[in-house]
Amino acid sequence: MGRRASREAAMKLLYQLEIQKSDRSEQIETALHDENLTDSDRKYIRGIIDGVSERVALLDRVIEKYAMGWKINRLSKVDLSILRIGIYEILYREDIPFSVSVNEAVELAKKYSNEDAGAFVNGLLAKVTKNDAEEEAPETSGPADKAATSEAADTSDK
Repeated sequence: MGRRASREAAMKLLYQLEIQKSDRSEQIETALHDENLTDSDRKYIRGIIDGVSERVALLDRVIEKYAMGWKINRLSKVDLSILRIGIYEILYREDIPFSVSVNEAVELAKKYSNEDAGAFVNGLLAKVTKNDAEEEAPETSGPADKAATSEAADTSDK
């Protein structure tokens, strides 16, 4: 499937989980049983979903810090899902270059959101630094981060 398509699938799943709050585990398992997914795709998607879920409060604080006047509840659920993935990748995925995380998030925003979303996502993510993770919540890497980084060596980004 490739990393780009896996990222898109992860974004769609995060969006779905944001809309349908019940049966979270069942929704994740159903999405991961897609016959077109490779084991590498499943690991990436699971790592993103678990990582974002473990750090949603921190990710949302970073979004509000840089969204200048925008509260989380005013953002579209699509934009919110895209931003959470982008910020999670920037802060916790050493295997994904900063520019790739930003560019891929911008492309998702252009494809799935309104005409201004790409610029909004680009502007916000461009401000995020590794220090945001340290300043906002000094915590160690979670299980999703360790698993994701260990599987990353065999996965290309494009």
